[in-house]
Amino acid sequence: MNRLDPAELATFARRYRFAGGRVRRVRLRAGRPGELSVELLLTVRTALRELGAEPRPVRLRLRLDGVEEYRFQKRPAAAAGRIPDARVGYFDGQFFVNLDAWGLGPGETPKVHDFRASDAYAAGRELWWEEIEPKRN
Repeated sequence: MNRLDPAELATFARRYRFAGGRVRRVRLRAGRPGELSVELLLTVRTALRELGAEPRPVRLRLRLDGVEEYRFQKRPAAAAGRIPDARVGYFDGQFFVNLDAWGLGPGETPKVHDFRASDAYAAGRELWWEEIEPKRN
């Protein structure tokens, strides 16, 4: 897996189109006492066109280590597993991943409370990611 540095957040966010994707799996893992990891398996689309290639669907695994807070809640009227919009941020030494981001006004930047108001978010010290190749028969 690739460790994401806070300076790479903007590039990472432009590389994938999360809106319209699907949440395949959310897994919580307890490690050492007091250590928690959240692993997300998502289906998203590539956003950057590489050498004229069209955007393609990819499976993306995100893992947050040293998780301090999280919430994954399904509302009755919400579509199961759909990602309406997503946002990744870095505040006070923690990465925040939000899978149902609210729209912001022009020139507005997301703050910590925008992530915490979400029904699908997690925050941790480290963020790891990788593209998973489809299984071939």
